[in-house]
Amino acid sequence: MTNFVCKDTAMEAPLSAPESIVLVPGLNCSARLYADQIPSLWRFGSVLVADHRHDDELGALAGRILSTAPPRFALVGLSMGGYIAFEMCRQAPDRITRLALLDTSARADRPDQTERRRQHVALAQAGEFAQIPDLQFPTLVHPARHQDAALHAVVRMMAEETGAASFVRQQKAIAGRPDSRNGLARIRCPTLVLVGDGDELTPPDLAREIAGHIDGSRLIIVPQSGHLSTLERPLAVTEALIGWLSV
Repeated sequence: MTNFVCKDTAMEAPLSAPESIVLVPGLNCSARLYADQIPSLWRFGSVLVADHRHDDELGALAGRILSTAPPRFALVGLSMGGYIAFEMCRQAPDRITRLALLDTSARADRPDQTERRRQHVALAQAGEFAQIPDLQFPTLVHPARHQDAALHAVVRMMAEETGAASFVRQQKAIAGRPDSRNGLARIRCPTLVLVGDGDELTPPDLAREIAGHIDGSRLIIVPQSGHLSTLERPLAVTEALIGWLSV
């Protein structure tokens, strides 16, 4: 495991052999989560943003994405996208050429997390889904971004694009996810583990745990970033992904 802090600087993508890339968004997130990364990643090959809105069980979500993914591909998942990525690795390890796990955890849901999910599901089912992004925002971003109106607007837009019914399905899938720690040592492809230094939902210690069990993985801790690292520190995350694809 290599551990270093990534600087918030841009990097040009080098020309290389084409590689298909699948991006899996997080809970209540849409393709906007990766909007700043897609142009640079596109230089490496085709880019597909997975649709993770239609199943309430992780195995089904992973299977649906695999059914439309290229035969072999590099896989990126943030938060819930990371939970799905672990399941995709279980179902089709030989199809995944590289793995990037951003602001995620290999652990199962804790009881307190599951209870909070139930509360949010109840709000959504009671017609109060519009409250959800506002409730989530303070835990999603670095404290320095709490008053960032533009970032808050993006979070609201992604929730609107996800919709209440899909949000409920996603919460059920996350709550039922298995513990993935016992499978980490079986991941053999080049792996990037990245986390914001101020990530409240999946703190850096959880990223260190993942990286510590994947042989040869690279751990990057992004300064001044919370859980939504691709939106909060887009240049730093893009640079890290370019480095991962260039290995």
